[in-house]
Amino acid sequence: MIKKYDIVIIGGGPAGLAAAISARKNGIESTLILERDKELGGILNQCIHNGFGLHTFGEELTGPEYADRFIRQVREQNIEYKLNTMVINISREKVITAMNREEGMFLIQAKAVILAMGCRERSRGALNIPGYRPAGIYSAGTAQRLVNIEGYLPGREVVILGSGDIGLIMARRMTLEGAKVKVVAELMPYSGGLKRNIVQCLDDFGIPLKLSHTVVNIKGKERVEGVTLAQVGADGKPIPGTEEEYACDTLLLSVGLIPENELSREMGVELNRVTSGPVVNESLETNIEGVFACGNVLHVHDLVDFVSEEAAAAGKNAADYIKWQQPVEVPEQKQNRTIILESRNGVRYTVPAVIRPERMPEEMTVRFRVGAVYKNCYISCYFDEGRVLHKKRTILAPGEMEQIKLTKEQILNASSLRKISILIEEE
Repeated sequence: MIKKYDIVIIGGGPAGLAAAISARKNGIESTLILERDKELGGILNQCIHNGFGLHTFGEELTGPEYADRFIRQVREQNIEYKLNTMVINISREKVITAMNREEGMFLIQAKAVILAMGCRERSRGALNIPGYRPAGIYSAGTAQRLVNIEGYLPGREVVILGSGDIGLIMARRMTLEGAKVKVVAELMPYSGGLKRNIVQCLDDFGIPLKLSHTVVNIKGKERVEGVTLAQVGADGKPIPGTEEEYACDTLLLSVGLIPENELSREMGVELNRVTSGPVVNESLETNIEGVFACGNVLHVHDLVDFVSEEAAAAGKNAADYIKWQQPVEVPEQKQNRTIILESRNGVRYTVPAVIRPERMPEEMTVRFRVGAVYKNCYISCYFDEGRVLHKKRTILAPGEMEQIKLTKEQILNASSLRKISILIEEE
């Protein structure tokens, strides 16, 4: 027998929790969260450092504390969830195939689906580093889990490749646990993490950050014995003669996150080549009607507070979609024009990618990232060829997500508008 729900949320991390609570607040009683782990909270459970919740709750919380506030709301509102449940497939008709130990394999029919699967770390296999495959090479997230949850120290002498936020935080964490972090190497000429993490995790502990450097060799057959770093040129290739040897027993990789979109791809969701996440409209709806996406599965965020904010919007929009399924003025609305958001001149992408003016909220946040470090520049927004926003910024960096606000009134007043461009201007 196929179970039926109004909204099914795939993933019980910060995005899934916030989306479920928002859907319930917007009048949807029949909601289900499917989570493959043994507990709700997702990645937050292993993020025991503080810095979460300043925007959402106005105070600094640790990751587990932040997750707990949402988990409590889910339980208080009796939102149904299944743990240790793996989703195998989602059809375009929104039939979900899932399995767990208690029920075996089962089917669920949803009226709307919210994708909130988060992301995974890029592995060593994606980097093509020469050398054997010794013990002692971990992704930064795996090392974080080992230290914070399992109570194991992965190694005593550590080199970190990549300056993503998890890598920076683990540099500090390993140091506090008594390990020696010798260096953090970063392929790009700029750090991939938040400025505050560079200061608090590296500068405060005297850990060197080498930009435009990468690992060119890993020594050791059974266990890591050392790594060779080399400087890279503008083309990203190592420069001969710049090699440096570092003796270590552990190499941590913090080389990027990939949105977990295998289910989305199989389902036929259109994916953005830049973000590897779904292409969505103003309602965070994908190209498949009634399928929404939010959080890190959509694009990699820097702050969990913004994940919660985006997921709350997805929950509300999914709730509205179900209400609209009743025969209300939908046919007319479907004829509405669509405005394309174009990213250029240093802006890598925008979320959303398209806007249907009549369906957008009164004020909408457009989020994006830049492709390099820019100083003393402007974020500009053009409606077709006319500039409507020109915001001065001292510095823009790829590690920090940027945003601008657009109002419904602004867009409706521009009746012939077909394209919105967001770009970086120097003057």
